[in-house]
Parts: sequence; structure tokens; C-alpha cells
Amino acid sequence: MKKRGYGSLEPENEVDRRQFLKIGGAAGAGWILGNRFLWSHEAGQDAPAQKTPPPRPKTNLEDALKVPKTKYSLPGPFPGKVVEVHHPDAMKDEKPNPEVIKAMFEKGMTRLTDKNLKASFGLFFEKDDVVGIKVNPVGPGLISTRLEVVDALIAWLLAGGIKRPNIIIWDRFDYMLRDAGYTAERYPGIGIEGLQTMDEAAAEGKTQDNSRWLRPDGSHVSAENFDKDVFYWADVEGPKDLPYLNQHVFNGKYSYFGRLLTKKLTKIINVPVFKNTGNAISMATKNIGYGAVCNTNRLHRPLFLDVCVEVPAFPVLRDKLVLNITDGLRAQYDGGPDGVAKFTYYFNTLFFATDPFALDMVCHNILVQKRKSMNVPVNENPRFTEYLRSAQKLGLGVVDDKIQHIRA
Repeated sequence: MKKRGYGSLEPENEVDRRQFLKIGGAAGAGWILGNRFLWSHEAGQDAPAQKTPPPRPKTNLEDALKVPKTKYSLPGPFPGKVVEVHHPDAMKDEKPNPEVIKAMFEKGMTRLTDKNLKASFGLFFEKDDVVGIKVNPVGPGLISTRLEVVDALIAWLLAGGIKRPNIIIWDRFDYMLRDAGYTAERYPGIGIEGLQTMDEAAAEGKTQDNSRWLRPDGSHVSAENFDKDVFYWADVEGPKDLPYLNQHVFNGKYSYFGRLLTKKLTKIINVPVFKNTGNAISMATKNIGYGAVCNTNRLHRPLFLDVCVEVPAFPVLRDKLVLNITDGLRAQYDGGPDGVAKFTYYFNTLFFATDPFALDMVCHNILVQKRKSMNVPVNENPRFTEYLRSAQKLGLGVVDDKIQHIRA
């Protein structure tokens, strides 16, 4: 492996299978199975028994909706507003241009808030906030959140008065953050936290020794990183095999939120990347919905897109997620959510919104047009955006003709 510098990582021709999750073993097979079900359903290749969807499992969404909103709650101060900023020189010859990206960030925030950077800071933060930046490290160096976008964000937070130890870059898996270049060396004084660890060798089936992640009492070493008092419950059992536990920390019917979110962070900035998952997208709402909780693979088959609405509806996300910036510097139109080099392209675009559902609707429509232009078969069944419309019904976002899509 090439030695990593402090800029964005150099992409490979094809991201290897260390990315995202491994297909070896039951854990990886389970994750891929969830996606394959979605893709086959899109393509009209379902088995007869699947043509009539099974009953939707019950969840505890109603518990989340009972909690009164705050002034910071979704969809934030700019419901339905999405700002798109493009610059042809943002990324060329595999190299991001930090100065151009910084200027794009300033332009996007200014157009979103109608205020300069200094004034816009006060719309979202107090100086004593602990701010978590949720990145997407999948497909490191190819399609992962660019370090230069995070650099621009951190510079803005520091200028507003947030102290370096109160800024935390986070994702669910610690090793993915390292692979994507989010290290203490690259970000001195900034927190870097994965909600959980995972034994990669065990996940890949390369070892039968589970002692690196499994305690003698049968619990996962990351179990205490999740808050058993704050959870998304769905009437779907998680598998009980060891590979699943290695990857998901818990099984059963509870997906617990990370303690980082429930006990430490006071505000969250979501920085997904522009990519697909079958005919749907894997952007703002999926990045936060599947990244904030454990025990998720059980949800793929029955609640794949519903999770992107229901998990962010809980106050731990709904009242803290103040800003979303979709990184489309290098985008991907097929093969997602894993990074696949042949489907990537320079889009050189950033999207800004406080409303992640409006943001995803705008980006979904752009991605559909891109897929068509590349002669990729597109299924435009409304089910691939129905979850976003359900968020509007819950008062979490605006996704209808009231969306303001501004090209700055």
C-alpha cells in the first residue's frame, strides 16, 4: 500500500474489498444480501413470493415524534432550501484544490444563510458546543468524503470560536476513518472517533480467533460505546452468529445510538458523498441514518430506506443535525454504495442544506439524469423517493414543489 500523505488519498483503479464491509463470512454476506434484495426488487427480478412485500415491521418511531422540537430541530432554519456550488477547478488530475474548495464552501454557506461566514456561524452554534462532523469514509481516496471539504468546515468552526478538542470527526467504524485519512496526525488536536471497532481478519474469515473483539462474557468490546437508553427499535431480529456480532455489536431488535451522540456531541454536521445505491441514493439521510446506530443489517431487507427517515427523527439526531454538505467533488452514478472507479466522475460540486431530505431529493433527481445520460437502466418507481415524502409528512423536511434549488 502506498504511504499516505496529508492530502486526499490517491484512488486505486478499483477499490479493494477491504472497503465498507467484507463479503467473506456471514457478516459480509448478510450486508451484501440486504443490498442485493433491493437491487433485484428494482430490476423486476423478484421471486413470486417477493412481489407482494411482507408486512412492514413495527418500530418505535412514535416515541421519537412525541418529544417536542427545539429551535435547532430538522428541517432547520432553511426548510426546502438547497444550494448547489460548482467550480470546474475544484478537482483535477486526482488532486483537490484546497483554495477553490474553501471558496466554494464560503459561497455555499453565504447563499444558504444569506449571511457572511462569521454571521452564519451564530445561526447554528455557540462557542461551547461540541461539534461532530459525520464523514463517509467508504471507498477511501476514491469516493470518500474529501479531507479538503472537512478542512474548510474546521476552519469555519475554529474562526467562530469552537476549540479544537470540541470538534470531532466521526463515523461508525474506526478502521474506516483511518483508511480514509482521518488521523490524529492529519488533524492535530481534533477528535477522531469511531463508534465501534471491528476485527477485520475475523470478518474476512481469515482467523477463528475472536478474542480481539469478543470478551469472555460474550459481549463486544465496543458494547459500552452505545447507549442502551436511546435506541431505534424495530420488530426484526438480528442474527446471533459471531460474524454478525463482530460487525454489529448487538443482535436482537434494538439498534442503539452511539454514546458519542447521546452524551457528548451537542451539534452535528453531516458530510456525505454523492453516490447511488441501486436506483436509490446513498447520501445525506443514509449517511446519518445508518451511521448513528448499531445492529443495522437486520433492517436492510424490510426497512432499507425507512431507516433514513426514522433514525434521524429521533431527538438525538433531529435536534442536533444542523447542517448537511454533500461532497460531489468526485461523484459516482452506479455500483454504489461501495466505491467503483469506473462509475466515478469529476462533478466538482458541493451541496448545502439544513434540510437533509430536500437535499437528498435534489441530488436524487440529478443522479437519475446522470444515470440516464450514461445509459444505465433507471427504475423511476416512486418507491425510491417515497421515504423522503414520508419525512415531509412528519415535519422533518420539505421535498415537494416548495424546494428552493439554488445554483450559486
